[in-house]
Amino acid sequence: MDTATRLLRLLSLLHSRPQWDGAELAARLEITPRTVRRDVARLRSLGYPIDAEAGIGGGYRLGPGGRLPPLLLEDAEAVAIAVGLRVATTTTVSGVEEAAISALAKLHQVLPVRLREQVDAIAAHTTQLPQGELPPVDGGVLVVLAAGCRHTEGIRFRYRTHDGTDSERTVEPLQIVHTGRRWYLVARDRDRQAWRTFRVDRITRPELTGSRYRFEDAPDPVAFVAEGTGVAPWDLVARLRVQAPAETVARLIPPTQGVVEALDARTCEVRFAANDLGPLVAQVTRIYWPFEILEPAELREAVHDHARRLLDS
Repeated sequence: MDTATRLLRLLSLLHSRPQWDGAELAARLEITPRTVRRDVARLRSLGYPIDAEAGIGGGYRLGPGGRLPPLLLEDAEAVAIAVGLRVATTTTVSGVEEAAISALAKLHQVLPVRLREQVDAIAAHTTQLPQGELPPVDGGVLVVLAAGCRHTEGIRFRYRTHDGTDSERTVEPLQIVHTGRRWYLVARDRDRQAWRTFRVDRITRPELTGSRYRFEDAPDPVAFVAEGTGVAPWDLVARLRVQAPAETVARLIPPTQGVVEALDARTCEVRFAANDLGPLVAQVTRIYWPFEILEPAELREAVHDHARRLLDS
């Protein structure tokens, strides 16, 4: 064996048993006890905590922190993972909370003290705003949907619509989109031959069909979900032409609040919606670039009335 292979094999043996005699390791690896000592020194230089005791009953054992290879994670990466796991403990994806708690407990055991203190400090002084009652998402459902997206494989599932109607759908999945509150699957409905968004919490019993496909007209998943959740369900839809680049306006109006589409390098169209004029007027007054209200006409009048009231105040 070359040195790298031998070190990995030695590390694997140390993982497999609480303690090894030096002669046993030498026999397993077909090397001399002196080479075992030299390889242990190499592993220690890489950050693996390997304890050694001489004499009868002694030997080598992997110390605390050896179960997670320290050379795989920089300090900042380890802290980022720990913080991310803490956030995952409050997710709406069922099953992830317990797995995140378990993984966090294991990571906490192997983190060096200096990093553990950083993670504990962040946790102690961080509070997440409650988001209200959100429907839980089955982690197993997400796994199947993600597999379909990854392998461009069709999926069949039961779906419950907003009015409670239950039906079977066969789709060609494109992407899973998380808005921060809910999870959506963007897919082409094979029976309806149209693109659709499906709320993942309303999907049950998904299964891969084995059928393959190729997209030629796939939409932008984020824009498609933004259109379907932020514009389509509402009674009044505002359309504005804004004299600013789309990427600039999108920083003010994210996909969760409206749809921004480029018309050219300097102009874009913005669409947002509501059930009455009040919220639309509030949205319009946030835009500080030159703009033109394309529709509806009553919104234009409402904005003019609001501007007059501001001037008279």
